[in-house]
This record gives sequence, C-alpha cells and structure tokens, in this order.
Amino acid sequence: MIPRVLTEAIRQLAGSIEGSDVQFGQVRPLGGGSINDACMIELSGRPYFVKWNSRIRHPGMFESEAHGLQLLASTKTVKIPGVVGSGFGGDYAFLMLEYIEGGRPASDGWERFGQKLAELHRNTNEHFGLDRDNYIGSLPQVNSPHPTSWPEFFVESRLKPQLKMAMQRGHVSSTMQRQFEHLFQKIDQFFPVEPPALLHGDLWSGNYLFASNGEACLIDPAVYYGHREMDLAMSLLFGGFDKRFYDAYNEAWPMEKGWRARMDLCNLYPLLVHVNLFGGGYASQVRAVLEQFV
Repeated sequence: MIPRVLTEAIRQLAGSIEGSDVQFGQVRPLGGGSINDACMIELSGRPYFVKWNSRIRHPGMFESEAHGLQLLASTKTVKIPGVVGSGFGGDYAFLMLEYIEGGRPASDGWERFGQKLAELHRNTNEHFGLDRDNYIGSLPQVNSPHPTSWPEFFVESRLKPQLKMAMQRGHVSSTMQRQFEHLFQKIDQFFPVEPPALLHGDLWSGNYLFASNGEACLIDPAVYYGHREMDLAMSLLFGGFDKRFYDAYNEAWPMEKGWRARMDLCNLYPLLVHVNLFGGGYASQVRAVLEQFV
C-alpha cells in the first residue's frame, strides 16, 4: 500500500536508525485523516508510524510538523511521539515517527493529561507566533511573530487570513464581513493579558490518543506561541474532553475569570478553518459566535 517510489526513501531513513540491513515486515493501514495516507510498518522487527501525501500540494508540511513535534517534546511535559525524520520519494512527501500503540486512559489518565497540558503552556516566548509558518489541517498557518499583544496577533495572523480566504471562496456574506470589522475594533476588551504560551494549536479529540500505558499523547500539532485559552477552546469545539481534564488543568494553572465565555470567541479561528476546508456549512456557526460578541 505504500507507494513503491517511497519504499527506498523510507528504507534509507530507517537505515540511519536500524543499520544498513533494514528488513521490511508487517504493514498495517491506519487512518490518516482527510489529508494523508498512513500505516504502521515494521522495520527490522520494530514498528514505526509513516504517513505521506503530495509534496506538490502541501510543500513543507511534514518538515513543519516534525519541527512542531520536536518543540513540544523538548518541554518534557505531555508525551509526544519521537520524530525519526521526513523525506521525499517522487511526488510524495512522508513523515516517519515512533509508533504509539493505542490503549485506554489510566485511572488518573485524564487528570495527568490536564496537568501536563498546563505544564506545556508554562513554556513561553518573547513573541506571539513562531519563527516559521506551518499548517492548520491542509491550510497555511501564518506565524509571523508579533511582539505586541495577543488580540493583534489573533486578528492579523489568525482571523484575517482565514476570513480573506473564505471571502474569496464566496462563503462569507457582506453582513458577516461588517460583523468581523466591528469585532476587530473591540477585541482588545475580551482577552486577559497573559504571556505567550506554547500551544499544540489544533487540540481536538482526533489529535490525541492514550497510549497502551494509559498516558495521553499529542499528535498532529499546529504549533505556535499564543494565548493558552486557544487550546482549551479547541478541545471543547466538538464535544469536549473528560471533565477531569479541565478540573486538573484549572488546579495546575487556574484559568482567568470568564474563560468559558471566551471559548466561542477563540473558536472563531478553527471554525473559519472549517469553513475553508469543508464549505460554507460552518458559516452559520461563525455567524452565531459573531452575534455574541459584536
């Protein structure tokens, strides 16, 4: 199932880990989402996770993902799969990671997940953003560093690029455009001032798993330094995590007053991303959020 043109590139990369005589074993297809194909592959008896897509359609995607995973892992907080490397074969790009066998949460798995995410968010930076752009889903994510304020970064590097794309695709009405302009003028009043936090950036239920030892593991990040409420909001967008996760997070690093009321505002960004990825059906959710804050 792996494109033949990728096999030799994967063999060469694995050879740097396993030695020159790499033996291919079992290959098991895995869900790769709407962007990638993925599998578990045994190389010299050891399992690895490999995913691939078009290097032409998504240039630099896996290099930026590998950088994000390594940045998260450097904090030694939440478990992150180890990065073996990335590469190319023909028109394909691929990313090779440590394979994490899925399991059930330990008895304190949700509590530890919340605590570890709070520890991750304690990692800060001088600026909002990142030293490179990356992706949110299959869409480019602008990370040009902003030394000023979170509201400015949120508007200029999160909402405006997605809004512009949605307008070009005909998903946004003139009324909604005016509502966004009104929001931009008053957005300073909503967010509490906090230092930039290192974020996973795309923290919905499809981007974590519990490993076989019961520990939570983060995957598929869209890393940047931003307001920590963005990760919490994204986790709530499609039903939310276990209550123990939020209780433990709040115990480790209490959220600022009124944080629940700001979750919908934070989620304007992923909702606009969904408008651009999946069509205008999400526009009604965007409109409902705007009506709360404009």
